[in-house]
Amino acid sequence: MSGTDDVDHIKHLAIALIDAYVNKDRDAVESAVEGVTAADGVDDATSELKVFATFLTRRVQETGVVWKPADSREAVARAVADLLPPEVEFAVISAWEAYSVGEHAIAERFTQGDPLIFMHMLAAFSAAIGQAIYSPTELLSTLRIASGIAE
Repeated sequence: MSGTDDVDHIKHLAIALIDAYVNKDRDAVESAVEGVTAADGVDDATSELKVFATFLTRRVQETGVVWKPADSREAVARAVADLLPPEVEFAVISAWEAYSVGEHAIAERFTQGDPLIFMHMLAAFSAAIGQAIYSPTELLSTLRIASGIAE
């Protein structure tokens, strides 16, 4: 794969992970994570997910939908519920609780050095906040367009 193909592949996988959370599909979550790790793209996928999370946060702000840190913590907890092994689910929720209020060092401790925790955290948040303003189909289409991989 060329560099552009690699980047597009990671973008597709990041969106697939968000899609899996939107649809509450445990197998799709596992498949997307396997694709990311097989491509050695955890850092790149996490970077893409940060962009999506920021983009969606701004979109929510622009629409006037009220979205407080407590709302995001509850939404992330609901998004990951029963989709991850219990210890990973706990780490994701705990890390997001700290991250959402700006306690990044504490969030880092909750990840216990596992970069997949941040990846799950950002994907779950993107799925949750995205659904505050978009239908599932609109959300995924919007992310594809925003990332430049619209088909």
